[in-house]
Amino acid sequence: MSVAKKEIKRITTHVLQNMKEQGEKISMLTAYDYSMARILDDAGIDILLVGDSASNVMAGHETTLPITLEQMIYHAQSVVRAVERAFVVVDLPFGSYQGNSTKALNSAISIMKESGAHAVKLEGGSEIEESVRRILSAGVPVMGHLGLTPQSIYKFGTYSVRAREEAEANKLREDALLLEECGCFAIVLEKIPATLGKEVAASVRIPVIGIGAGNGTDGQVLVMHDVLGITKDFSPRFLRRYLNLYDTIKEAINNYITDVKSGSFPSDEEQY
Repeated sequence: MSVAKKEIKRITTHVLQNMKEQGEKISMLTAYDYSMARILDDAGIDILLVGDSASNVMAGHETTLPITLEQMIYHAQSVVRAVERAFVVVDLPFGSYQGNSTKALNSAISIMKESGAHAVKLEGGSEIEESVRRILSAGVPVMGHLGLTPQSIYKFGTYSVRAREEAEANKLREDALLLEECGCFAIVLEKIPATLGKEVAASVRIPVIGIGAGNGTDGQVLVMHDVLGITKDFSPRFLRRYLNLYDTIKEAINNYITDVKSGSFPSDEEQY
């Protein structure tokens, strides 16, 4: 007798809102390709972020700035094909929304139509209000991103903790309320003091996801390559590595090379 496959409950903005209201933490990781997204989705991750961090971990760039809208759509398409449960959010890349709300709307529509993703994410607060409102007016869900915003790295000049000074902290508080008022369904807070992260999460009704923003937020997000130890040189305080795949994979490949060189692979059992 066959066993019926367990029904998969899709994550939606409504589900995420209920999770915040019920005090259930939200799990979020980045994904950029079909194979890894399938594993993460099967594991039960709530949100998959097709991050512009693909510029760093997939393409080897120093910053997130070089990645294009077309490249983001390609990665998003790969991830969406793998997903049965998770909510897929895609970063709008640098230059695709800043200072031009019409371009922002067209960029968001391109991502949604061509990839099948569920939402887009934009960095910034009052500076991008017009773009956020324009995208939302088309029915596209928007996730905000405040604190350390990597697309503005050349303005900041450093990846150090943001909003330590009261003036910047106050602006972040105001921007969080503004993004909620605009209609964003969630906000990412990156690399800010834990007390401020907890305060902002309590001040808005929508979910707040932290990365280096303390344990008082409604959930956490990390870059998948960092969590699995595929990267080695990036070790901020907020990162917890759950595996060391760099060395594990390297050892496996070294063993393969040795077996090929010695002629022990393929063996008699591994030939036709």
